Parts: sequence; structure tokens; C-alpha cells
Amino acid sequence: MSKRWVIKLGSGLLTRQDGKVDRVQIGRIADQVAGLMKRGIEVVLVSSGAVAAGMTAMGLEKRPKDARELQACATVGQPELMSVYGRHFARHGLLGSQMLLTYWDLDSRACTRNARATLDLLLKRKRFVPIINENDAIADEEIRVGDNDRLSAHVAALVGADLLVILSGVDGLMTKSDGTGDRIPKVVKIDDAIRGLAGGAGSERNVGGMVTKLQAAEIAAEGGVDTVIAHGRRPKVLLELAAGQKLGTRFSLR
Repeated sequence: MSKRWVIKLGSGLLTRQDGKVDRVQIGRIADQVAGLMKRGIEVVLVSSGAVAAGMTAMGLEKRPKDARELQACATVGQPELMSVYGRHFARHGLLGSQMLLTYWDLDSRACTRNARATLDLLLKRKRFVPIINENDAIADEEIRVGDNDRLSAHVAALVGADLLVILSGVDGLMTKSDGTGDRIPKVVKIDDAIRGLAGGAGSERNVGGMVTKLQAAEIAAEGGVDTVIAHGRRPKVLLELAAGQKLGTRFSLR
């Protein structure tokens, strides 16, 4: 029976220092996803980066605070992001498929049933890679999931994933709240001490920090899914995880 992974890719992982989409990095991710699929692992991507890509196109250096500007950035950036994924997946004979979700979708039995059925069909065809993002163009504070860390956890539960992998710019949860110290290889309970190690929020180009990643691990655990937080710029991180290497921090909270 095929394994099923949901892989979340953060904005910081998919953009360069100048804020433009990192096409080379997306290519590396696509290569690894193709490698996972050859190993019989079904893959769903939850990809940030649309707002960051749109910021560059609109000439913005800092993430807007105005909701309408954020939504405009998303509408500009999402097509660019998907076109980059499409070109890289095509090299492997794969096709990306787009699904945009809001909190309302996840809160509706009919919508979640339809989303699950669509994703199941795509995954069974073996040549499609579903790429999910929050529908930032229409989402406001009342209907936002909040960030793609938590969205990825909901998706992992929705599709009955075997594993949620959150890739970002950190090696995992560290023993010091400033992100230094030693990597914690496994967490079986998120208590106040663990939450205290999460530190602050994200950067100008993204929303989430370690706090939202811990929340994602808790949401995924409610759906029976383990979570791994690992460094996304490690060259073959996904393939190494598939080979059983102990990378990042694994949350086994059940």
C-alpha cells in the first residue's frame, strides 16, 4: 500500500534573498517529489509563496499589512508560482494541480468531502501532484485558516496522510528559544516547556514561525498523523527522510 505524505513548503524556502521566487530551489523540490513518487509515496504539497511572489511583481519590499494589498499580491503571485512548479514537474512527466482552500471549505462537510474525493482521484492517477494554498485572494480574518502550517495539518488529516513534513529554514525544534542549541529529535508531548522553545513569529515575507508549526503538529496529531519539521534547503532532505534518516524534529503526539 502506498504511503501518503503532505509536504508544506514555507515562503522563506521558496524565495531568494531579493524576494523573487527561487526557481532553482523549486526545481530541487520537484526533483525530490518525483523521487518520492518513484518510491511509491503519494505526495500532496501545501505551498506558500504566492504573496511573496506577488510582492516582487508589485514592487513591494515589505509584506503589506492592508488586507486588500495582500489579496492583490496573492492574485499576482499564485499564477507565477504555479507556472514555475509546472515547468519543473514537466521534466519528470508530472503535472501539478491547484487547489485553493479557505476556512469555510474546511468547515463544510460537503466541501471537505469533495476536496478529499478530488485529491484521492488525482493521487491514484500517479502523475499528478496536488499543490494546495490558502485562497488568500478572498480570505479575510473571519474565514482565514491563518497560515499554511496549520492548513497543511488540516490537509494531512483530510487525506489520511501517513506523515506531515513541514520544510522551512530551521533544522527542527532546538533546545534554546532563539533557535540555537541542540536539535530535539523527537517530541511526544507539547507542554509549556516545549512551547517556550518556540520563540517568536516569522519574517517580513511569511506569517508562520515555530509557534504555528507546533500548532500544526497538534492539529495533525488529532487526525492521527505524525509531523516532521526539517530544513528545506538540505539538498535531499525528503529522500533522506524516506530512507529512514532521523532528520529534523518528529512529533509523535498520540
